[in-house]
Amino acid sequence: MTNSVKIAPSILSADFADLGAEIRRVDEAGADYIHVDVMDGHFVPNITIGPGVVKAIRPHTEKPLDVHLMIAPCDPFLEDFAKAGSDIITVHAEAGPHLHRSLQTIRALGKKAGVSLNPGTPDDVLDHVMDLVDLVLVMTVNPGFGGQGYIPLEGKISSIREKIKQTGRDIDLEVDGGINPDTAKKVIAAGANVLVAGTATFTGGPDKYAENIRAIRGQ
Repeated sequence: MTNSVKIAPSILSADFADLGAEIRRVDEAGADYIHVDVMDGHFVPNITIGPGVVKAIRPHTEKPLDVHLMIAPCDPFLEDFAKAGSDIITVHAEAGPHLHRSLQTIRALGKKAGVSLNPGTPDDVLDHVMDLVDLVLVMTVNPGFGGQGYIPLEGKISSIREKIKQTGRDIDLEVDGGINPDTAKKVIAAGANVLVAGTATFTGGPDKYAENIRAIRGQ
């Protein structure tokens, strides 16, 4: 495994009372993206943060803010999250009536567009939007809470990697859910190149962040 694997620590597992400093710490520890989990208590059974927090953390890192919207409907909030400083905005295939239009909107706002697939969402939802996608996020847990156990979906990851190859475009294949040094090896072998890790990054406190990130990356 090499540095071509990007690590996106999920701030869901950070110390929210010290969020700016936590982001600076994981940035310095080797994070490639900062993963921001946005939950609405409706699409998923938890409530986390909104555009105001994204705006507040933006000055604390120059790394891309990888903003994962677990909200429905998503369309009314895309502009707010874009203006707040998101670099990548990922929506769920089920989070609005017109996935194609949602992706068009994100790109029109000057941001990279992502699609997230829940464990039970078939990958054929991607077939007619791949030209608009910059990132595909495969959930290997049911979204809504951190710290859940990994659901083995390597076949799905491999299938999506093949779809990406067929486009000839540079599209990130991200996996989120139960990622640790052991499961990371499985999803990387299946074709993932971006790994979201919350618990596995932030466990042990700030002195461990760099070591944790290296272990997830396979170094």
